[in-house]
Amino acid sequence: MILSCPGRPLVGRRGGESPETAWRVRPLRVRAASAALLFLLAVGLVGCNSLVRALMAPEEPPEGQRGLSLADLPDGALEVVVEGLEVPWEIAFLPNGEFLVTERPGRLTRFSPRGPGAPPLGPQEGRTWTVEGVRATGEGGLMGLALHPSWWQGASAGGAGSALSAAPLTPEAPETPNAGPGPGALADPAGVSDLGGWIYLMFTAEGPGGTENRVVRFTLADGELADPVTIMGGIPGNRFHDGGRIAFGPDGYLYVTTGDAGESASAQDRSSLAGKILRLDDMGGTPADNPFGSPVWSLGHRNPQGLAWDDEERLWSTEHGRSGLQSGMDELNLIRAGENYGWPEIEGDRVLAGLQAPELHSGGDYTWAPAGIASIGDRLFFGGLRGEALYEVSLDAGRVTGPVAHFSSELGRIRAVVTGPDGMLYLSTSNRDGRGSALSGDDKILRLDPAALRR
Repeated sequence: MILSCPGRPLVGRRGGESPETAWRVRPLRVRAASAALLFLLAVGLVGCNSLVRALMAPEEPPEGQRGLSLADLPDGALEVVVEGLEVPWEIAFLPNGEFLVTERPGRLTRFSPRGPGAPPLGPQEGRTWTVEGVRATGEGGLMGLALHPSWWQGASAGGAGSALSAAPLTPEAPETPNAGPGPGALADPAGVSDLGGWIYLMFTAEGPGGTENRVVRFTLADGELADPVTIMGGIPGNRFHDGGRIAFGPDGYLYVTTGDAGESASAQDRSSLAGKILRLDDMGGTPADNPFGSPVWSLGHRNPQGLAWDDEERLWSTEHGRSGLQSGMDELNLIRAGENYGWPEIEGDRVLAGLQAPELHSGGDYTWAPAGIASIGDRLFFGGLRGEALYEVSLDAGRVTGPVAHFSSELGRIRAVVTGPDGMLYLSTSNRDGRGSALSGDDKILRLDPAALRR
């Protein structure tokens, strides 16, 4: 007998693996606890929601990987910036210091900054738009957010801790744009007056063939979110494995993570947009130097959730490994054009010709469920959903060391991790997503001084 909750498979397995094989790979303590919970579900003594929360409970970090706790931080190193949100998925800063937050049910909110020590903002203190067409179900909904590079035309450069004071460009106040330090991603350089206020959102919607994910460009100007244009639609969607992160790279192109939407074979299919990292120009077109002559930049991904470039402009991505009772094998990947990252053929340290193993993985007995990632100097920071931690990885002469798990089980599920214009890390919690336990004030946006994590 295989037990499941409606829309929530409890045993995830890869092709060729039986439930019994999946069961054996978990540690004894986890198998015993899971068996007890499954028995209680079968006899009706616990409900599906209780079972899912129990199965998603964090594990203790492996020996030697525990980092700092909240009690180790100096006063003022961690502050709540916004509270009372519902599954905040992404954070993006405007050049004038304001910031945007997406919430998975379909809301986009613009907040004005407050200085250190100020009380937290509430949703009612921001300007909120409801994004039409969002289908929020399971892991899907309103997810990624990116600003067109032209927002920073005329903004003061400055370093960490400097104030970016220039107002964002709008179609009413155009300036000559460029695409950043790379070869240029602007599909129509002549149309400069149309570029200044563009923002990009990725969300789940109902398409002609069923659930899909799409990337939509909007104009944000004069306090209005308008002029939606779908630049990439038809990305396979599901209740699970929707990817959803979008970001402009230092080359000026837009990178998009897509999950396998529950069909693992699609990750190896170059003709499918599922299980990939895509690379687009700002109009949704395919750059001429993409490796396959299509939007696909890399393939063989299960559910990539984070994108960040380090100081050497190398692209890093976090990715969810297997799920269900087996779990674990989450990945940190160094992304290169045209590479195949192996899902579902390899995981962990397994090697096959033509497939790229991760730079770092969580192992089979511990789960990160990694989400957003940010780069500061020689360090990478990424959030853990099931891991309920902020993970830190060090980059040293091409070597990746770590991770260290900070605040394990103290803040709950951490989703967005973003570097702000002030050099601080901004985190979002995801404790109201049905898989965690909401704390007072959840969900929150937190501001963390990364200098406080130096040990």
